[in-house]
Formats: sequence, structure tokens, C-alpha cells
Amino acid sequence: MQCSVPLFDAVPLITVFVCVVLGQLLGRVRLGPIQLGGVCGALLVALLVGQTGCMVEGSLKDFAFALFIFAMGFSAGPQFVDNLNLRGLRFGVLSIIEVVFVFGIVMIAVKWLGLDSGTAGGLAAGAATESAMVGTAIEALNRLGLAPETFKALQANVVTAYTLTYVFGLITIVLFTNLLAPRLLGIDLKQDSARLAREMEDENGGEAGVPAAPDLVGRSYRVAHPGLSVAALEAALEGSVAVERVRRASASVPVAQSLALEPGDELLLVGRRDVMLEAHALVGPEVAGTGTNEIVLVERDFVMANKEAEGRTVSDLRREAPIDVRHGVFVKSVRRMGMPLPSLGKIALQRGDVVTLQGLQSDVDRAGEVLGKPVPYGNKTSLVFVGLALIVGLCIGHLSVRIGGVPMTLGSGGGALLSGLASGWLLSRRPTWGAFPPAAYELLKDLGLAVFVVCVGLSAGPQAAVLLREHGLALPVVGISVSLIPALVSLWVGHKLLRIDGPILIGAIAGQQASTPAISAVVQTADSALPVVGYTVTYALSNVLLPLMGPAVVFVAHQFSR
Repeated sequence: MQCSVPLFDAVPLITVFVCVVLGQLLGRVRLGPIQLGGVCGALLVALLVGQTGCMVEGSLKDFAFALFIFAMGFSAGPQFVDNLNLRGLRFGVLSIIEVVFVFGIVMIAVKWLGLDSGTAGGLAAGAATESAMVGTAIEALNRLGLAPETFKALQANVVTAYTLTYVFGLITIVLFTNLLAPRLLGIDLKQDSARLAREMEDENGGEAGVPAAPDLVGRSYRVAHPGLSVAALEAALEGSVAVERVRRASASVPVAQSLALEPGDELLLVGRRDVMLEAHALVGPEVAGTGTNEIVLVERDFVMANKEAEGRTVSDLRREAPIDVRHGVFVKSVRRMGMPLPSLGKIALQRGDVVTLQGLQSDVDRAGEVLGKPVPYGNKTSLVFVGLALIVGLCIGHLSVRIGGVPMTLGSGGGALLSGLASGWLLSRRPTWGAFPPAAYELLKDLGLAVFVVCVGLSAGPQAAVLLREHGLALPVVGISVSLIPALVSLWVGHKLLRIDGPILIGAIAGQQASTPAISAVVQTADSALPVVGYTVTYALSNVLLPLMGPAVVFVAHQFSR
């Protein structure tokens, strides 16, 4: 088939990037809390451009999807593996509810509406707002041994059904998490988040409520009061200021907790600006000197890998760690799956969390060795590590077993996903084995998925109208049900049975549907990052379980149609 646009026909890759760019621009359009996002925008543009007959042949589609789903698995790997335990099971129940109800409702629709396997796969992917399922569903269709024309038609149905139901699924989950769920729980999301944050703050002071790093300073003071010791002074300043240097009669004195300070000693203190204001009354007047201009504060990221620290809060670690480990070290932030967690005293650390420490170089290095492994400097990607991981994953994906005469395999997408999970988990434990910086895997996720959906959208364009005429408004109605019913069930189970706090539960429901727009809107409505605590767990689990469910939906729907 020839494209009616000569330039697109001569250079097919231009078609791909035109659709990607226009799709990104379309995805930025916001109507209240609703925003389509670049993936759905690119797919809509590709379907329109596909009406002209423009297509992209070859293996670009498969290559882009393999890169995307590997990067997605890599980013979710540490959280997915670490939550395969009793602690993670509490939130994992919500992801299981999502998978079970999405599968069940789609199968009811298959029998009720007589949907084919392609439409079923696209319906599940769109209503659950899980774009990766489009790829795994299409791969599953490719393994059914269908005639080329039949496969092409069913692939088009996957894309069209996804596009129709994604829009309604996205609107449903955003409105549910931001408006309906708080009303059903009888809470004001902003006020309840603030109340819960106050309850979770560390009652013993420390760094729980206020990030230290933005206000970290060094100051020099002259001791004016007798009877002080280093330990007593740091305790009086709530552990938020450290004595880094003592100068007595122009000579440096080794700093130790037991060191008794004498009037006239010059101290170099490093700590939080707000607490430092109290040092004048405790120590004496501030003075110039003591090398404050020589102080260089550094900031370094560490992957939390200490098994003994897992499940402990930042405040717990500060209280329990030996003084020689925690002295002069301040926690700037904790990130989980790339999302910052609120610095609250009762949020437990998990292995794979990225903890940013700040202080003097020697202090940060000393504490970092105990906490975990340093994140390598620079933005270089270990292509050998990534390439080998992809090779292993693709090989695993093509191992097959026959069920009911039909060959069942994970496929390239499933194999790459599992390889990504394993690789992400492995590098969270052994960062020195390779490097795959967040900026690199986020690029592969965004660009890989955008190119993939554009390729399949261009192929589906000419046949999209057929599915619309056949089912009309039935698919959007089913899509709303697939999005809403699991969310309602999870809200009841999470509130009544699991006793999860309202803001965290709402974040977890956004995560069980792998909806980044929903959690972004929730955080904005709550004016708090607290819902992210629930979101990261269910997001990691659903981002694995839902794509792996894609082949099951296609296989069962295919059996029904026979």
C-alpha cells in the first residue's frame, strides 16, 4: 500500500517521528485534571495518519517494544522483588484484585458482545491504562498461527480497542481517585493528608519533618560557657548540628564525643540553618575563622542495600546507628522508583531506595558504606550489561510449552520484561556491576513505547473504522466498568479489611492501575507526597502482572471464539 504523502512514502521514519512529536503535543492538552499523555496522543495521531495508507514495515516495532518493556522492568525491579513478602502482600492484594477483575470483566464482555481476541486484548490494555499490554497482546496473537490477513485485522482491533477504552479508563480512574474515592471514604484528601503527615512525624525531632539539605550551613563559634562537651552540645541541638572541628590556642584538637570544651575554643559547626540559630545561646558568639571558607559540603546518592536497615525509618537509623557512623551526615531525600518520598519518621526504607546524603566528604563516605552502595557518577550506560540482559531475556521469551495444542511462550516482550526485572534488582544490590542511569531508562521507556504505538497505529489505521461500526459505544461502556469496578472493590477491601489510611490507599489504587496521571493529580489535590507511599508498591506489581496477563486474555478469548 502506497502512502498518499510523497515525503512519508520516501522516508518512512519521518512518518514515525512526525506522529511521535504531534502525539506528544496532543498529549499535553489538559482538561481539568485529565491529560491524555504522549502515548495515547501518539496513537491517535498514528491512527489518523494511517488512514492515508502510510505504514512502517520491518522489525522497528518489535525492537522498540523490547527496549521499552526491558526499561520498564528495570525501573520496577527492586520494588517488585522486595515486595514479594508479607509486608508487600498488604498492598499487593490490590494489584491482584486489579488483575482478577480486569480479566473477569473482559471475559464477560467477550461472551456478551462476541469480541474477538484482538479486541479483548486492546480492551483490557486500554481500560486498565496499561500500554505495555498492547505489545504483549499483539505478540500473543502472532503465536496463534493465524493467516496474515486475520492477524493484521486482529492487530488493528487491539490498537483501536485500546485507544477507545484508554481515554475512558483514564478519565474514570482520575475522577475516581480525586473526587469519588475521598467522598466514599468521608475524607477531605488535603486535610487528611496533612493530619496523617503530622501523626507520622518523628515525635523525637530529628530530620523527619523538614528536609535538611537545602538549609545545611557551616558556622564558627567561640565557646563562652564552661561545662560543655561535644556530646552534650550535639544532643542539645537535637542531633541536627555536628561539631566538625575544634581549635584551641590556634591548634586543632581531635574531635571526640567525650571531648570537654573549654572557654575560648573555636568550633566549626555544620548542620541545619534553623537549628544553628540556637547555637549562639548554647555556645557563645559567632566568629569569623575556623576555616568556614574551606568547608565543602558534598551530596551523594546511595542505593539502600543494607539488609539490617531494611524496614527501618530514617529516624530509627539516626537513633540506633553508632555515633561515629551518623556524625555529620544529613539525609536530603529518599526516592523510590524515581519518585520522592515525604521525609516522614514512620516511612520504612526498602532495599533499592535511593538515599541522598549530604555533609562533609569523609562523613558522607563513612555513612554511605554502611547504608549501601554509591550510585556511580556520570551518565554512562553499560551497553554490555544491558545488551547481555536483553539477549538472555529474548532467549527466555522464546521457550515454549504447548497447552491445548497452542504454543504458549512469554514472547520477546515477556522475556525482556523478566530480564529487566532481574537486572534492575541485581544492580540495586551490585551497582558496580553495570550502569543504567535513570535518564537512560526513562528515555528508552518513553521513546520505545511511543515508536511502538506509532508503528502499530499506522498499520491499524485503515481498519479502525470497522471495529467502531461493529461495537459502537459498547466498548467505552465496558472500558469504564473495567476501570471503575476493581477500584471500588479495592477501596472497600483496603479501607475495611486492610485498614490502610485514606490518602495512602487512594495512591495505591492509582498505582494498581499503573496510572501516572492519576497519582500526579492525587498529589496535587492532596498537596502532599504521602499518597506516593502506596502508589510505588502497587505500581511496581501491576506493571508486571498486567502485561503478563495480556497473553492470557488473548488465549482465552481465542478459545471462546472457536
